[in-house]
Amino acid sequence: MQKATRLLIAALFGSIIFLTRVFVPEPFTKMLIVVDAVLLALSTLFIKNVGATYVGAVGGALTGLWKPSLLPFSFLFILLYGVMVDAFVFLFKVQASNEGVNRNRLMAAMAINTLLIGFLSYYTFTVFPELVVGNSVLDLMVAFMGPVTGAVAGYAASYLWNKHLKNIYV
Repeated sequence: MQKATRLLIAALFGSIIFLTRVFVPEPFTKMLIVVDAVLLALSTLFIKNVGATYVGAVGGALTGLWKPSLLPFSFLFILLYGVMVDAFVFLFKVQASNEGVNRNRLMAAMAINTLLIGFLSYYTFTVFPELVVGNSVLDLMVAFMGPVTGAVAGYAASYLWNKHLKNIYV
């Protein structure tokens, strides 16, 4: 894939992640993690090996610049999410091609990845600095909704890829 196309995908998807984080009211931003996950999954299918990392870096940088007080957390967590998507797609051997992508592998990769990033970000704020009081109900919500959100995102990304986007894959 050409460098300009990679840059365009990273800028477009990173900007959409930025918009879901900044211009959507706070309780709803947590529900829109599925949008971020779909975009990261699609970016790693389009741009081999580092697509989600590029998108995470763009989305994290834009979010951090908009909310400077949260710059380290915004940038690091979105970037880490992208790096982990790339890693899990590689570990689960998800191969994007003109024939399609394996839906079950992508769903599993995204489910485990979203569970891990959910726990990591949740416990960064509850255990370490105790900004949020720990709660067993919230722990269970993170444990349940992380993989569900990731699986839904993996399904949506594989559906979009297999039905519409594989034909424009270069």
